Amino acid sequence: MIGNTPPMVPLDKLARITERFEYVSARLAEGDGDPVALGREYAELRPVAEQIAAYRDTLAQIAEAEAMLEDAEMRALAEEELARLRAELPALEEALKRALLPKDAADARPAILEIRPGTGGEEAALFAADLMRMYQRHAEARGWRWEVVSLSLTELGGVREAVISVQGEGVFARLKYESGVHRVQRVPVTESGGRIHTSAATVAVLPEAEEVDVRIDPADIRIDTMRASGAGGQHVNTTDSAVRITHIPTGIVVTSAEKSQHQNRAIAMAVLRARLYDLERRRKAAERAEARRAQVGSGDRSERIRTYNFPQGRVTDHRINLTLYKLDQVMAGDLDEIIDALIAHDQAAQLAEMEAESGA
Repeated sequence: MIGNTPPMVPLDKLARITERFEYVSARLAEGDGDPVALGREYAELRPVAEQIAAYRDTLAQIAEAEAMLEDAEMRALAEEELARLRAELPALEEALKRALLPKDAADARPAILEIRPGTGGEEAALFAADLMRMYQRHAEARGWRWEVVSLSLTELGGVREAVISVQGEGVFARLKYESGVHRVQRVPVTESGGRIHTSAATVAVLPEAEEVDVRIDPADIRIDTMRASGAGGQHVNTTDSAVRITHIPTGIVVTSAEKSQHQNRAIAMAVLRARLYDLERRRKAAERAEARRAQVGSGDRSERIRTYNFPQGRVTDHRINLTLYKLDQVMAGDLDEIIDALIAHDQAAQLAEMEAESGA
C-alpha cells in the first residue's frame, strides 16, 4: 500500500500467479509432468511474473522510503527517492494491467492464411500475389515456417487463391489482425494510360485446430479424389491425386493438391478443422461483440482494414488511423510497427472495457 492508496491489483492475486509460475518452473526443471503443456504454461506465465516482480519490488521500495521519512537526517533523500518511484509507478501499473489481460486461447496456435483477389480483375490477383510475398518475407524474418497448402495462379502470376500454413511462436497472436479487405491504389502493369486504379484482396487468418477442438462426423463430409490440371491457362499444381472435401452441413469446400493422396487428405482435413473452428470462434465473438462493437482485430473479412498507396509510398491502417510512409519496407515484410500498434490499441480497448465494468 502507498500511503492510504490500495494497490490497483489485489496483492493476493499477484501472489497466487507468482506461486503458480514458481511451481511450473520447478516441475519443468525436474522433468516432472507433460513438458509440452508445462512449457506452454511457463511461456504464458513468465512475462506476467516478471511484471509482477517489478511492480512488487517498486511497492517495497516505496514502503522503505516512506519509513525513512521519520528519520530527520534521511528525509531529504527519502523524499527524492519517493518522487522518483511514484513517477515510475503508473507505467509499471499499466504494464502489469496489460500483462494480466485475458489471453485469446488461440494466440499460441499456428495459423492458416488464406489470400484471394477481390474487386479489380487481374490487378487484384497481382496484388494478392504481392500480399502473399509480403507475408512470406515477414514469416521468414520472424523464423516462422511457411508451407503452401494450395496455390492457384493466373497467367500473369497473380494469385487466384492461396492457402498457407504458418507455424512458429506467436503466429496467430500477431497475424490475426491481418484478416479483412486490403485495398491497393497504383498504376497496374496492365494499364497503358498510366491511370491509378483501386483494387482489393481479402485475407483470412484462421487458428489451426486440433482434432480435440473440432470433432467432424464422417457422415457430414464427402471426399472426392480427382485430377487437377492447368486447364484454361491457370497454373495450378498438376497431380493425379488432388483431394476435395465438402463439409455438407456448412457447405465448406477444401481442396489440396500435393503429390500424395494420403497427405492431401490430412492437409485438407486440417484446413477444414481450422475453418470450422474459426466459424465457432466467430459465432462466440459475435455474441461478445454486442457489448464491444469497436474491437480491433474482429477479423471481419468484409471490412476494409488497410490501404496501400503506391504513388505516395503510403500505408494506412483504417482501424487505428495509422499512416506510415514506408510502403517499400512494409511490402518487404516489415509489418511489426503496424501489428504492434494494433495490439496496443486492442489492449487499450480491453483495459477500458474492464475499467468500465469494474466501475459499474
